[in-house]
Amino acid sequence: MAHVEGQMIIHRPVDEVFDFVADERNEPRYNPQMRRAEQTSAGPIGVGTTFRAEMMSRGRPVEMTITYTDFERPRRYTSLTHLSTMDIQGTLTFDPVAEGTRMRWSWNLAPRGMLKLMTPVVSLIGRRQERSIWMGLKRYLEAQEAPLERR
Repeated sequence: MAHVEGQMIIHRPVDEVFDFVADERNEPRYNPQMRRAEQTSAGPIGVGTTFRAEMMSRGRPVEMTITYTDFERPRRYTSLTHLSTMDIQGTLTFDPVAEGTRMRWSWNLAPRGMLKLMTPVVSLIGRRQERSIWMGLKRYLEAQEAPLERR
């Protein structure tokens, strides 16, 4: 098992950051590796919400399913992501601070097959990849002048 965690400050209100991030369909806006994301469950986003997404990894499309297993708007949510090569369980937390929002991520990655033998490398790559994704989010949200619309 590999563990990846980090945090950053985003200069936007906590409700806005939470709602934008919790709607997985927004990820292609700030993560250039994410090709598409769609909600596959009915109703508002919360516990039990599911998404199907596709990202590019080493030039190949990778399908994933995401299920929200805990949801406390606007403070935190937990998800389980299933890929053919690994399962990822993790939590995102959102705390209001004077500068805007402190967002923290904590993921447990459980690689399978040959990837399991490379767990230390998976952990290193995961840390870099997560930092890059969330820096993209930060740049995207902080470039917005008006409040973001909810889907």
